[in-house]
Amino acid sequence: MSNPAKSIRIGTMVSGNKGDAATRIGEIAGMGFESFEPFFWQTTKGQDLAELGKRCLDAIGDRDITISTLGMFGNPLEETAIDLETLQGWKDCIDNAHHFGATCVAGFTGRIRGKPLTDSLPRYKQIWSELAKRAADKGVKIAFENCAMDGNWASGDWNIAHNPDAWELIFNETPDDNIGLEWEPCHQMVYLIDPLPQIRKWAHKFFHVHGKDATIRWEVIKEHGIFGKEKFVFMRTPGFGDSNWTDIISELRLAGWSGSIDIEGWHDPVYRDALEMTGQVYALNHLKHARGGEFVVDPI
Repeated sequence: MSNPAKSIRIGTMVSGNKGDAATRIGEIAGMGFESFEPFFWQTTKGQDLAELGKRCLDAIGDRDITISTLGMFGNPLEETAIDLETLQGWKDCIDNAHHFGATCVAGFTGRIRGKPLTDSLPRYKQIWSELAKRAADKGVKIAFENCAMDGNWASGDWNIAHNPDAWELIFNETPDDNIGLEWEPCHQMVYLIDPLPQIRKWAHKFFHVHGKDATIRWEVIKEHGIFGKEKFVFMRTPGFGDSNWTDIISELRLAGWSGSIDIEGWHDPVYRDALEMTGQVYALNHLKHARGGEFVVDPI
């Protein structure tokens, strides 16, 4: 009998840029992760994704682990050499997602650099209308991470899908059913947005969820504001930040959401470098507890 708790799986991200995604999956698959998101930063470096997908599935073997989503992060709206590699990477990930068993490709929308957010909409519609059709033909969903990458409404370099006002605009430009969000509460908390009401309104557009948290330093905000010299927020690995993940997962379940919550590490100011996997395994336990389900090995 299948475990109903696993209608929401807890996993982690694995970098694919160095060609060792399958090796890394094999190294950590026994730690209790239930899903993986192999991802690429700006370029796939011309890797044979069909072959990589096979190696990733071979590394999983007969374990009850899935790969629901591939990540392709960069700026596919501009036309420098690396941006064109990002666009090609999106096409390649869409075309080869099935070799990983994945049904979703996630990343940034891209952005016309240094311009107001709305200036990107014509180019966004041109690129993503075509990619949405390409993905739909292959049964693949497209999910935009809600990360501003230090941009805002007035200017930025990477992504326009970073707040609900922008979501209204982009979903109006591309009303395709297979275009949605790779959502994480951290990116809303960084901009002092409450993530829980957002789930109630937007969960139908959440195709994938990232497990990342934030700690808001209210004492800094009260004294220095958000534009002062003192850092007012830290991105955290789940379990070390301010989010109530029991509430988040409960709201996702109430909305009828199912899928994978894959931990996005490498941002925590404490649990990083030599402590990276200590933090990630703690987060795995923390999220499983919030979801309901068995614990795994102690943090290493």
